[in-house]
Formats: sequence, structure tokens, C-alpha cells
Amino acid sequence: MKKSLVFWVEEYFYNPSLLQKLLSFFLLPLSWLYCFVMYLRFRSKRAEDFKIKIISVGNLTVGGSGKTPLVTAFGAAFKNPAIILRGYGRNSKGLVVVKDAKEILCDVSVSGDEAMIYAKKLPNAVVIVSEDRKPAIKKAKEMGCEIVLLDDAYSKHDIKKLDVLIDVATKNNFCLPSGPYRERLWSFKEAVVLQEDVDFTRVVTLEAQTQRMSLVTAIARPSRLNKYLPKVVGKHYFEDHHSFTKEELQAILEADNATSLLVTFKDYVKIESFGLPLSLLDLEVKVDTNVLDRLF
Repeated sequence: MKKSLVFWVEEYFYNPSLLQKLLSFFLLPLSWLYCFVMYLRFRSKRAEDFKIKIISVGNLTVGGSGKTPLVTAFGAAFKNPAIILRGYGRNSKGLVVVKDAKEILCDVSVSGDEAMIYAKKLPNAVVIVSEDRKPAIKKAKEMGCEIVLLDDAYSKHDIKKLDVLIDVATKNNFCLPSGPYRERLWSFKEAVVLQEDVDFTRVVTLEAQTQRMSLVTAIARPSRLNKYLPKVVGKHYFEDHHSFTKEELQAILEADNATSLLVTFKDYVKIESFGLPLSLLDLEVKVDTNVLDRLF
């Protein structure tokens, strides 16, 4: 039931049917009210200067946009960056240092899947999860980091930072609940908007390929993967940040008579310890050098 609702909402936001469009128009008064409240919230905030370069990477809409690979690409450009994020899907609360400059300090259940991606892909980075970004920024400074990269923090208007936003294509351009927009790109807000295939491009690698792979993934808007997929014998979509069990994955292997499960890195970090045959569809990005010069 939960999975069906999640995918219905994703369709409603990004590729609405006629009935969903009618519902969207019906909810417009609520969207206007929501957007006005968010604007007032933005105008009421005063940005605190933490005396360290801070860049937030995200998007204005709900759902996936490819921010994790982009943050990873930015982080790889520095010797000692800090990656700070909320840590959706983790079984922990408060501020947790997932990784210092040398080693990973917790498992994926404590960090959440996205934080563990950064911990594994960026050996020189400090990775911190915290619902409140401010103490995490202070912690990063204490740990000697040279730059802070915030994962999805456009709405944190009380932090002085540069916002990098990924332009996400959608047929529904309304604010919540009529559409997917959490906020607008407000005037007086310093931001850089990047487009895929213009400012950055996907670099896709396939590791441990087998003859009969079955796709299993728990990312937002999983249909985004279709253009990168090799031949698979099945596709199994779960809601974003889903916590897999070994038993449900074994059942998929058996039902599809698959020789391996094809997963993204976001899925891989959660299930690598299960000892199941895995193939990895790793989606990274290459950023145009002009973009890096503008930002850093």
C-alpha cells in the first residue's frame, strides 16, 4: 500500500494523468497559500555567517534529481571537505560523525544510505548527519575542514551559503500540494542553476555484470534509470530509502531465476553485507570545468 501511494504521488508530480491534473487544479488555492507562507519564511530569516565556504546542492522539487553524484563530484575536488546531510532513513537521531578524514565510524543503519555513499566514495571527506545543520557546520570547522557541502539545504535560509540547484524537468510546475515544488527560486537569493547534459554529464559504469540480472532499486523516481539500463530479466521498484531484507531479495532472485541483482550504489551500501550476488550500476557525474571555476 505504501509503495503504491509513493509511486502514485511521483506520477502525480512529474507525469500527471488527466484525473491527476484535475486534482492538481482543485488544490491550487492550498498551493498558493503554501507558497506564500514559504516566501514569508524566507524573508523572515537572517543568514548566519560561519566563516567557512558553504555550498548547498539540491533542487527545488521533491524527489530525486541526481544531487548525490553531484555532491560527490564536488567533494572529490577538495583535500578535506565536509559533507553534511540530514540522513534520511537512518535509525539514529541528532548529530553523528559518520566518517572522519581517515575511516568510517558507523554502519549504514546509523548513517542512512546517502551518507554512506559519501563515506565510501570520498576517502578524504568528513561526513556528518544532523537534522540541525548548524552544529554540524561547527563540528566540521572543529575537524579542520576547508569547505562544507550541504546535501539538499536550499530551505536553510538562516545559513550563509551558495545554493546550487539542479534543474528538474516536470510537466507540473505548481508548489505543493498541487505540484512538486517545495519552494521557488526567490529573488535576492544567491543561487546557481545547473542543467544535466549542459553543466554536467552522467558517467555510468556496470560492475560484476552477469547473464541474468534483475533490477532492484529504492531510489526516488526509479524510471530515471531506464535509459542507463542494460538488459535485465526483471524490474523491482521500492520506495525511496527502503530498508531491504535478505529474504525479500532472495525471493526476487528465485522468482526471476536471476544470476544477480542489479543495484545502484545507494542500494548497494545497504545490502552488500547480505552475501547475495550483486551487479552494480554506478552513476557518477562529470562536471564541466567552467562550473567548477564559477563555484570554487
